[in-house]
Amino acid sequence: MYIDDLILKIKETVDSHRLDKPGAYARWIWQTAPDGSTADISGSNNIEEGAARDLGINEYGCADAANILYTIGYFPTDPDERKSWVEVLQGLQDPKTGLFTEFTHHPIHTTAHCAGALELFDAKPKYPYYDLEKYKEKENLYALLDGLDWTNPWPQSHQGAGIYAAFANAGQANREWAEWYFDWFWENASPITGFWKKGYEDKSAPHAQMGGGFHYYFNHEHAHMPVRYPEKIIDSCLDMYRNTEMNGRFGRMIGFLEADWIYSITRSMRKTPHRFEECKKTLIEFAESFLDFLNSINHKTSDEFNDLHMLFGTVCALAELQQALPGMLRTEKPLKLVLDRRPFI
Repeated sequence: MYIDDLILKIKETVDSHRLDKPGAYARWIWQTAPDGSTADISGSNNIEEGAARDLGINEYGCADAANILYTIGYFPTDPDERKSWVEVLQGLQDPKTGLFTEFTHHPIHTTAHCAGALELFDAKPKYPYYDLEKYKEKENLYALLDGLDWTNPWPQSHQGAGIYAAFANAGQANREWAEWYFDWFWENASPITGFWKKGYEDKSAPHAQMGGGFHYYFNHEHAHMPVRYPEKIIDSCLDMYRNTEMNGRFGRMIGFLEADWIYSITRSMRKTPHRFEECKKTLIEFAESFLDFLNSINHKTSDEFNDLHMLFGTVCALAELQQALPGMLRTEKPLKLVLDRRPFI
């Protein structure tokens, strides 16, 4: 199936969010969609209901424009243009704290995300992460991980995974520190779900455990570290798909949940033959339905595409499906998943 028309829609959407210079992008370009549809601010942690979108330059707008263009094969190549992108992204960092901040996510998430975008340009944040320095000590790192609310694993993983990715993308995750990090996850993996943290398996919904676990999974993949129970991850993902509590919305959304689920299955398939044929069949079934949904969207008028951060999640899903299902999703330019280059989405 050729999906170049869909890729063109995605590129046109990114282009429509560009502001006054290369690298400057809005995350949203409207409050209410031209077709009258509205959506909550997605990817949020603790924002007030009905909060207005920021339609100006935005950390996720800039970072995800870079992420999407890299994925679909339209990444900037001109040296002056690339220089502008780097300057824009670096200019969003707080020189006092060393963090990148945006109101819908925890600062560790935003910092890791912007550092990941800079890495695509072979660049790094301009300032050290002053407010994260304490987490370079083992005691404080473990206090952070142990202190997360593991009854709410998805948004909490923004901190637990983001701390590794922020350091890794800035070249600050040395071997000793990384070993501390992955030792903790080996010891705390759930033998029931395969995800994290053991002892909390019945404390949250399956999709939330998977969405949180995915963030730690891509750190393991980046460092070429093993996950402890890949068979259980496959079981969890297949069970979630067949018995989803998402009220029919799974595979009918623009966002990250689908990418999280696909990646968790496909990367586990590389580690174990467990239920391999069932995984392949399920991915094909999902891809057919997901593409039907995506092709039905009017990208110029619907709110589905308006949020570049959520759109990036869907682009990641397409890139991983293209790898996992050779020949099924065909594009003129092969898609490149950013996670195969560096951690964090």
